[in-house]
Amino acid sequence: MSISHHVFTAAVSAAIRAPSLHNSQPWRFRRCPDEVHVLADPSRTPPVADAGGWATRIACGAATYNLQLAFAVAGQPMAVQWRPDPNEPTLMAVLRPTEPRPPTPHQLRLFQAIPRRHSNRRPFLPRPVPVEVRLAMVTAASEEGTWIDLVVGAIPAAAVSEITHAASRVLHRNEAYTSELASWIRHERAGTAGILADADPNDPEADAYDLLPLRPLSDLVDGAGRTLTDDPLIAVLGTAGDTQQDHLLAGYALQRVLLTITDHGLASALLSQPIEVPSAREQLRIALGRYGTPQMVLRVGYAEPTSPTPRRPMADVIEASVDGTTDPSTRALRP
Repeated sequence: MSISHHVFTAAVSAAIRAPSLHNSQPWRFRRCPDEVHVLADPSRTPPVADAGGWATRIACGAATYNLQLAFAVAGQPMAVQWRPDPNEPTLMAVLRPTEPRPPTPHQLRLFQAIPRRHSNRRPFLPRPVPVEVRLAMVTAASEEGTWIDLVVGAIPAAAVSEITHAASRVLHRNEAYTSELASWIRHERAGTAGILADADPNDPEADAYDLLPLRPLSDLVDGAGRTLTDDPLIAVLGTAGDTQQDHLLAGYALQRVLLTITDHGLASALLSQPIEVPSAREQLRIALGRYGTPQMVLRVGYAEPTSPTPRRPMADVIEASVDGTTDPSTRALRP
């Protein structure tokens, strides 16, 4: 079944709205006559923060979810196969058409949430996350073969906070890490990647990075009479294993969870520090009482809206098909 250029480019425009470490956008997309490829772009992988490629795989998994969802909304469902060719290590996923059918109302709602979803690092409002949103998050994760734990109560939340901040301190003791992080911070909106310095209204020089906590969550236990139960919900998404395919699946499920949150009118932010530091990741697993592997920490709640981060132009992320043909809009791309 042939895949049209128009539907492909529309799907890619949705795929590139996925989250990524430092907003590095480490992905590329390739259209073939009867399938679509999602590839990692090693040139966009932060070499210090993502030396093992975990964050790149999370990002490519999330982009794959958006891509597949866009095809479904166009009436062309696609089946996903993860890492199908060991001879092409950058090939993360292949999508192949299945029987055409109209999108479901749920798919339409999630698709409409794509342009509204982005990490929000402003202070969250002291409003609890509704029960129906919590249940929807758990369902979204489990239906994609992952799990999500909602951290309820001040003591468990403070434990996760301490693990997160200890991991952040470890990372920031590494001068190469902090130097690399600084290189991704943008002070104007003219760029197409990186994190805008004004993403954090309190301390843009230190924390202009969508995966860092806005402030120590444990401060809320003792400060100004507030408790963690009044503030954003903390959630941990994980997988049964920790293989490269698990990372892709985690990113795929994570994006569905994030779109579910957005569809319900809430905001979210991602915290990767306790995943980036192996000892902190293990502490997090033990604190949760899980046998699986944590893959991301989320903060979920209500917040004032913010602007999305910039994205690379389509011509930078679409490459020529493996059969040698090139889409009209991508003739200037490298093969």
